[in-house]
Amino acid sequence: MPANRQSGSSPIMRFFRSLYLTNRFFIALILCVLGFFASFIFEEFFFIMQVIFGVIVASFLLDILTAYRQKKGIVASRTCPDRLSNGDINTISISITNRYPYNVRIRVIEEVPFQFQKRDLNFDMNLSINSTEVIYYDLRPTERGQYQFGALNIYASGIFGFISRRYIFDTNKDVAVYPSFIEMHKYELLAASHRLTDYGIKKIRRIGHATEFDQIKHYTAGDDPRTINYKATARMNQLMVNTYQEEKSQPVYCLIDKGRTMKMPFKEMTLLDYAINSSLMVCSTALNKGDKAGLITFSKNIDEILPADKQRRQRNKILETLYAQKTDFKESDYERLYVTVRRKITQRSLVILYTNFETVNGMRRQLRYLSHLAKDHLVLVAFFLNSEFNEVLDSTPTNLDETFRKGIAEKLSNDKFLIVKELNRYGIHTILSKPENLTINSINKYLEFKARGLI
Repeated sequence: MPANRQSGSSPIMRFFRSLYLTNRFFIALILCVLGFFASFIFEEFFFIMQVIFGVIVASFLLDILTAYRQKKGIVASRTCPDRLSNGDINTISISITNRYPYNVRIRVIEEVPFQFQKRDLNFDMNLSINSTEVIYYDLRPTERGQYQFGALNIYASGIFGFISRRYIFDTNKDVAVYPSFIEMHKYELLAASHRLTDYGIKKIRRIGHATEFDQIKHYTAGDDPRTINYKATARMNQLMVNTYQEEKSQPVYCLIDKGRTMKMPFKEMTLLDYAINSSLMVCSTALNKGDKAGLITFSKNIDEILPADKQRRQRNKILETLYAQKTDFKESDYERLYVTVRRKITQRSLVILYTNFETVNGMRRQLRYLSHLAKDHLVLVAFFLNSEFNEVLDSTPTNLDETFRKGIAEKLSNDKFLIVKELNRYGIHTILSKPENLTINSINKYLEFKARGLI
């Protein structure tokens, strides 16, 4: 049903607030005025103009009568999920039904949340008698939080197109923008259909043997002779072998730096949001593999600790925790992080730290704590490659200013690779990735560790 913003006003005021004159009416009125001016010169035009003016007035009144004769000449609704996926394309639909006894031309003006900064989202279309049309449009949110849709405005023209009647539907609908759950569901579907290579996930051959016992089975050609179970063979009087499965229930923690270095924007999203989206995917993958997944978020203080678990409700806990993350982008305290990890994570775990180091000196200030963490855990540091440097590095300087810019870009770009080498020297694994590739690279690294038996 239409939502009336002036429900307390009188019917006459509601009528005038919903009545809009179209361009066709003003064009007809201007032509009529010009015709009357011309009739001062050519008197025989005066009677013709009176007839034309009468026709315009009659058409105008008939337009009002036909547009307002039915209380609900147009019925419309917006179909929008309660949750939108951050950084992904979300499809919204608008269904419009014409209940007028004539074909009507309508204009749809959609009031999307102000965060999208779209002031011109409108659609023009013709609706046949008793027909329903569905309009689809896409929105790509770039920050988490609460969003509010405004009114869905429908302007229905009269039969002659001199006036439009305004209908208002679906006002003030709130939706929440969560981390990229669309990508998470897409990954799960591809995993179920064994098509992960379509997503960019590499097929990694397992190195060595799994060590977690699964079952004893009959020997078949091709089984490793080293797995023969001689006691079971003697008991069953036929060759029996032990089978092993991939180790499960290994803790996987995503540590998300919410400090000032994560504020840098890329394609309208901050590095922090890329890290949050990647953490959701890695945790979901770990849960699918039977491992435990947990979170720690920090900046100046430790903001959130979600202990690793593999229960079914853990995925939703992770999603809600990541959705609620807020930060003022202050300097991160790695010493506090190290103390917290030592105290809270007592079992050897895969620890994935999402952060951003721009300079070697900036990394060295935190190296002491990272190297201590690497003694107790398998540490993977994921940080970002500034792909916008490529344009500067590939350009040919034409003046002194451009030469300085290229030199600075080369130094900062080289620093990233020096950071990788120095971290590797201390037994710390690294991912240096473009923001848009962070999720895929993180999952591939996790699967590589599983294949190598490191976790």
